[in-house]
Amino acid sequence: MIQAYLYRSEKDIGDLASFSTHFRLVKGAYKEPASVAFPKKTDVDENYKKLVKKLLLNGSYTAVATHDEAMIDYTKKLVKEYKISNEQFEFQMLYGIRLEKQLELVEEGYKMRVYVPYGSDWYGYFMRRLAERPANVGFILKGMIKK
Repeated sequence: MIQAYLYRSEKDIGDLASFSTHFRLVKGAYKEPASVAFPKKTDVDENYKKLVKKLLLNGSYTAVATHDEAMIDYTKKLVKEYKISNEQFEFQMLYGIRLEKQLELVEEGYKMRVYVPYGSDWYGYFMRRLAERPANVGFILKGMIKK
C-alpha cells in the first residue's frame, strides 16, 4: 500500500517498480507531522494524481482506493487518454460507502473491489475509517436517505 500523503511515496514506488509489484494507492489519513507528510488536502490530492499516473504509465497493476469523486474522475480520464486497459487497475471502496458509485463504475466496465471489515475489531476499524474522513459519513447518510 502506498499512501499519497507521505513525501516518500514516489520514491517507494520507484524502489518497488522492478519487482512487478501490485500497488494499492490510498490517500492516507493518520495524523503525521509535516516533516513526513503533506499537511494540506490539496497537496495530497495533487500527489495522489501524480502517483496514480506514474503507476499506470509504468504498467503497474494499481488498486485506486478512494471514495473521492475527483480522484475517480481523474483516473478515468487518464486511462482513456493513454488507452490503459481496464485489466491493469481496479477501483476500491469500503463496504457501505458510495454503493451507487460502486455500481456505476461496474456498469461502466471498471473493476470494483469492495472492502468488508471483519474480525474481532471490525467495528473499530470501520469507525476509524469514518473518523479519518468525515465526508464518508456524509456518503453513508446520503445513501440512507435515498432508500
